[in-house]
Amino acid sequence: MLNYKIVGNAMQQLVVELSAGQTMYSEAGKFLWKTDNIQFETSFNVSDKKGYFEQKGGSGMLGKFMDTAVNVGKRKLAGESAAFQVFNITHGNSGLVTFAQTIPGEIKALNIEEFGEFYVQRDGFLAAENTVDFDIALTKKVGAGIFGGEGFILEKFSDVGTLFIGACGNFIELNPADYGGRIQIDTGAIVGFDRNISYDVEWVGKSVGQVAKNMLFGGEGLFLATLSGNGKVILQSMNINSLAKTLFRSATKSSPEDRSNGNLLGGLGSLLGEFGDKY
Repeated sequence: MLNYKIVGNAMQQLVVELSAGQTMYSEAGKFLWKTDNIQFETSFNVSDKKGYFEQKGGSGMLGKFMDTAVNVGKRKLAGESAAFQVFNITHGNSGLVTFAQTIPGEIKALNIEEFGEFYVQRDGFLAAENTVDFDIALTKKVGAGIFGGEGFILEKFSDVGTLFIGACGNFIELNPADYGGRIQIDTGAIVGFDRNISYDVEWVGKSVGQVAKNMLFGGEGLFLATLSGNGKVILQSMNINSLAKTLFRSATKSSPEDRSNGNLLGGLGSLLGEFGDKY
């Protein structure tokens, strides 16, 4: 059994205690710190994390190369980095390795055996035990991915073990069955869902005029994700794309209190401009 704890509030970190024989793999860039007796290496092949590279790779160097190429291609299609980072202990009874997100939000642990399969949108994966299998899957309707805003490639996790996912903001857990069997969600709010959930997208508005108004003035995009079925849906309270747009607007707008990089004069000019407009 994996020993771990999730520390913090708005900006959480995952602290995992690895014992002999235990291995973790993570998305590149999510590693934070570790003890000296934990080693890590970069793996381009998904099979490396379980130690059966030779069995899946085929015979000879060509088989290994092709297996690696296929798995790298899968990860790039899913919108993730080309490689995993794999962690295990070199000596001693135990060691610590920690992970953190690159966005403000929470971290959650899922036992994969409870779901059989769990689907996660890109950027949602943080780390997992090496017993958790990684693959990619298409949404059931390709149109859902093309117009859904999050890509039609989902990361699929299966087998057994603990999977750690991250949210932008706070987690929200729902079951569509509790709301008539069908819910509509902002496409950027979805973190993941289990195999009992069907995923599609719909236009916002039932007429051309309504769609045009939403496109020009709605501020929420043209599409909503529709999730139906009886299973677990995990959402995030903050849309990372909306957060990025807000930060960009703030970064490119001068303000009187901004003293960085010589922007004090720019802020003063902005203030005087506003003063002149009023008087």
